[in-house]
Amino acid sequence: MTTPTRRSVREDTSWVLTPLLDLPHVIHAAVISGDGLIEGRSPGLRQEAAEGVAAMLSALQGAARTTTAAFAGNYDVQLRQTVIESDLGWVFAIPAGQNTCLAVFADRDVNMGVVTHHMQVQVATLGAKAMNSPPRHDSTA
Repeated sequence: MTTPTRRSVREDTSWVLTPLLDLPHVIHAAVISGDGLIEGRSPGLRQEAAEGVAAMLSALQGAARTTTAAFAGNYDVQLRQTVIESDLGWVFAIPAGQNTCLAVFADRDVNMGVVTHHMQVQVATLGAKAMNSPPRHDSTA
């Protein structure tokens, strides 16, 4: 029963990735639920790779929250952004609504400010669309 809902959510949220994928040096993007499920992915990202990204980012977001809370001594922490730098490029993850995050993988030459700005724009657009759309799972009411 929940599988069709997840499929329609995946289809509905994939549109948010297109403007990000059009940015220079962006390679992949995904919409990920807080429980580690993939809700949308860039066309070139294999499903099994996307599922691995979703699981690891879910764990990473939890670890980032816990680490910040431990340092700050305050457990009421809301992440704003998680950034990973590697020799292969950058991963950016930002909250995209309740229990969801938007993630982007870009090569080392990316303009970080441009990418994170456009991610915020897409999150705002996604939120506005969600607020203006009727619930899909309850079409009989």
